[in-house]
Amino acid sequence: MLALHPAVPLKSVKELVAYNKANPGKLNYGSTGAGGATHLTTELFDLMAGTKMTHVPYKGAGPALNDLIGGQIQVIFGSMPSTIPQVKGGRLRAIGVTTPKRIASLPDVPPVGETVAGYEALTRYGIMGPKGLPRNVVALWNGEVKRILQTEDMKTRMAAEAIEPAGGPPEEFLAAIRDDVAKWGKVVKAANIKLGN
Repeated sequence: MLALHPAVPLKSVKELVAYNKANPGKLNYGSTGAGGATHLTTELFDLMAGTKMTHVPYKGAGPALNDLIGGQIQVIFGSMPSTIPQVKGGRLRAIGVTTPKRIASLPDVPPVGETVAGYEALTRYGIMGPKGLPRNVVALWNGEVKRILQTEDMKTRMAAEAIEPAGGPPEEFLAAIRDDVAKWGKVVKAANIKLGN
């Protein structure tokens, strides 16, 4: 989720893009560390939007969020579970979600991709086993996980964390992982990301 400190007078992704183009490097964004998901997610945004914000790496989401709430930084692409309570509590302003569509817990917050065409940054959760696991075991395991994901209890728990259960064949998950490796590899190269920056 793309969130701002409330003192930042920008109300939309469009306004953020325009401001950053007029003031490159002026806004500071926090990340969970160099090369981490929040760093890559923001660099993808800068690359696709043609903007530049200044990276401030932290040792984890907690310190980054604390400094955003305190006003030491202005922007974060934070995880939904840690950022939504801050938004609902009025400590941060959400202006975009990184999912392809709106989320139930913040229906008034549009996807970043509505402004920056094609932008999407998802966190995938999955279960993996050792190489060579027999196909029948994989099929059984996959079927049980899919069944559990469709229970009302699990849907309720996941919705509270703004997680949308997917479930599907292992081949789909493997294809998504391969696509993500290629996508984020391009971001690392284009943004010249190295550990420590």
